[in-house]
Amino acid sequence: MMTEAEPEYDDIHMRFLELLWGDGYLSPGGPAEVDRVLDRFGIRGKDVLDIGCGSGGITLHIAKRFEPRTITGFDVEKPVITEATRRAREAGLSDRVFFVQAAPGRLPFEDASFDVVFSKDAMVHIPDKEAIFADILRVLRPGGLFAASDWLIGHDDEPSQDMKDYIKAEGLSFGMGSPKRYKDAMTKAGFTDVRTESRNAWYREEARRELNRLQGELYEQAVALTSKAFVEKNLRTWRAMQKVLDSGEHCPTHLSATKPRA
Repeated sequence: MMTEAEPEYDDIHMRFLELLWGDGYLSPGGPAEVDRVLDRFGIRGKDVLDIGCGSGGITLHIAKRFEPRTITGFDVEKPVITEATRRAREAGLSDRVFFVQAAPGRLPFEDASFDVVFSKDAMVHIPDKEAIFADILRVLRPGGLFAASDWLIGHDDEPSQDMKDYIKAEGLSFGMGSPKRYKDAMTKAGFTDVRTESRNAWYREEARRELNRLQGELYEQAVALTSKAFVEKNLRTWRAMQKVLDSGEHCPTHLSATKPRA
């Protein structure tokens, strides 16, 4: 019986992405993007779930910066959870930061377990948006908050050839949805105050800077951490991604919604 997902983010991927994005960060923007998602919400003293927590950098940042009562990081991949657990222990936060790994599917938490559900660029790996939002609503307490960032496609039509080339270059289990599909899925699940905010303009320029750094100042260090073939493969991926960012078809987006109190 499968108890974990086949790792897509192994040690090599983690080393490479953390070199580019910071220790414990497997998605772009660092602490500033996390803060942009959460700053307008009061989560101090609340119980938080971080879906797709990766190697734990964001979860630990939230614990320190926003002071929730507890925060639980969840991921389907064992290598990242092992690393996240180590980081929490070394940071002396194991009394209020917890990490859980389980196979893909229904979230392994009881109904109404959390006040806040957060996710950073992880739900792109979940193709069934309707099912995940229904499950998020289930684990939230009445009046609870969903706040996230994710990688979206700008439309519901057939992806362009450039988008197909980019997804193939990534080689990851991307199940991209449009802002409309996300909004519809959240509304159908029962959320209210559903909001989306495109971050394409920001990441379009940020990704260009990332590519320049990977081709320049970070190149030799990245090769030493991984391999020349691995770095060259990722340079091709970044170039393919830049095309769909420039066209607007790839649109990283911030999301928020509320579970009704009754």
